[in-house]
Order: sequence, then structure tokens, then C-alpha cells
Amino acid sequence: MKLLVTGGAGFIGSNFILYMMRQYPKAQIINMDALTYAGNLENLRSVEQENNYSFVKASITDKQAVDEIFSQGINVVVNFAAESHVDRSILEPDVFVNTNVLGTQVLLDAARKYGITKFVQVSTDEVYGSLGTTGLFSETTPLAPNSPYSASKAGGDLLVRAYHETYGLPVNITRCSNNYGPYQFPEKLIPLMISRALTDEPLPVYGDGLNIRDWLYVEDHCSAIDLVIHQGRSGEVYNIGGNNERTNIQIVNTILQQLGKPESLITYIEDRPGHDRRYGIDPAKITKELGWKPQHHFETGIQETIAWYLSHKDWWERIQSGAYLEYSARQYGSRLGESL
Repeated sequence: MKLLVTGGAGFIGSNFILYMMRQYPKAQIINMDALTYAGNLENLRSVEQENNYSFVKASITDKQAVDEIFSQGINVVVNFAAESHVDRSILEPDVFVNTNVLGTQVLLDAARKYGITKFVQVSTDEVYGSLGTTGLFSETTPLAPNSPYSASKAGGDLLVRAYHETYGLPVNITRCSNNYGPYQFPEKLIPLMISRALTDEPLPVYGDGLNIRDWLYVEDHCSAIDLVIHQGRSGEVYNIGGNNERTNIQIVNTILQQLGKPESLITYIEDRPGHDRRYGIDPAKITKELGWKPQHHFETGIQETIAWYLSHKDWWERIQSGAYLEYSARQYGSRLGESL
């Protein structure tokens, strides 16, 4: 297997590379990442010298760079590359459309040209919109995105589907619930609350804090994608959920309790526009067809996550200071952007 992972320096992408290198020590893995603010090569320091791992700094919107990588004999693509923060999408929707829609099309064209054997589009439950108090998202739930971010992801998903239907490209789309775990960029809810609580700063909570998300430990997500690569039926969508629905305020209170910090740190702020009330994933299809089940319950997963951030304080402090950007330049220097 010669695997291209786009967006592999991000949170889920880097965890996936580490997972796949453990599972398939003979696989060749190429990590392509534009190293925007959320890309952090320090996440992959433990494997950067391995002979079966290589990195190319490039955007998925760069047709020439994408073509050069695919020409090296790629046979499997997992596309994590995306702008993914809802708040940022409200401020800069054009950036999200460019990467998440047009960038996906560039990858699909290259995949078609070079005859890859599997293209996995990693998407999100947010493309389904918002749920009421009951029910779960299934693979047949109509797409109803409510933010520029989720709309751009839905656009990319529809292109992936179209390339399968029109050109017969062997694709799968995975749609996951909210991930958590090691190496998550500190602007996201769980690492943000951990880092701010540790420094006794106010913990900002949108609205009434009762928005509900289904939480999925990142390693469970990686194992699901692995199964989809090897066993997923071509053209199918697979929902991946953790069966761990929690309100935002429950998450925040759990973190405070684990850290021994007071609830007085919580500060309620004005809700953001288009804030979906509830997400919930039904993973019955991937469980029935591929035998996947999450291995981490939230109670243990959140403890492991908090413990990781406590023992890697230097990692997230370097992100907050911007020092992590210096690592990429120092480690790769002029090699950044080189073709393979």
C-alpha cells in the first residue's frame, strides 16, 4: 500500500498516520499538508525519520504539486485536508470553499488520472444540519448544512459521489462525530477548556451551553477509516460515531472536575450564528458491514485526553505562543515544498 494522507499534520490526520504506521509497518505513507495554522509537524516527530514516511508541503488546491505526488504511484488516498473551524468559516467563507470544494476536485481529478484503488473522503456529521431532541443521523439523512464550513464539506462530498457515479472512481465517504484526543489544536472545545482551566482563565461557553454533540475518541475514528479503506463497499457512505452524546456544559464541567477547578471559571457568551443544537450519529451501518465499534467510552477517553494535555503542556504552550511554526522551518528548511 502506498498511501497519500492529505492534511496529515492536523489533529485527526496526524493521529491517523501514527495509527497506520503501527498497523502497517511496511506501508509507504506520504503526508501532504499546506501547514496552515492548524498543521503541526511536531505531532509526527516520532516517525519523521522512518524510511516509509515522507512529507510534502503543498495545498490540495495546487494542481501541479498534487500531480507530482500522484505520479509516484499512489494507490490509496485519505483526504483529511480541510478548513474545519466553524467560527473561522463565518468570517472567511471563501477560504473554506476554495479548500474544501475546489481542493477536493483537484484530488479527484488526479485520482481519476492515475487510477487509484481507493479514495476516502473524511467528512463530518455537520453536513446533515441540526437534530431535534430525538433521532440520529443515518447515511440516508438529507444534507442540510447550516454554516459555511459544513456547506463546503457537503459540496466536497457531493463531488466525491459524482466522480463515483460519473467516472466509476472507487470512493468512500466517512462522516464522523466530534473527535477528541491527543494533538487537537487548542481552539477546539476540549483542549481549549483544558488549557484555559489549567491557567485559571475564563472558560467561554456559547449560549446556554446545552448544545449536544456525540464525542468520538480519535483512535477509534482512525480504526474505522482503516476498515473502510480495506473493506468499504465502493461508493458507500459510512457514519462513524462514538455513542457518547454530551452537552457542551457537561463537557466543561467534567474537565473542571477532573482538574479540580471551580465552576466559577465558566463564562457564558453570546451564541454564534447558525449554531446547530444537536448532532447524533447512528453507526449501525459500519458496525453491521465492517464490524467496527468504538473501543473508548467517554469517561475513560476524557481522562486519557486530560492526562495527555497535562503531560504535554509544552506542546500546547508552543502552539499558543506560535513557536511550533519554527519547528517546521528548522526541521525541513528548504525541503519544504519539494516533490518526492
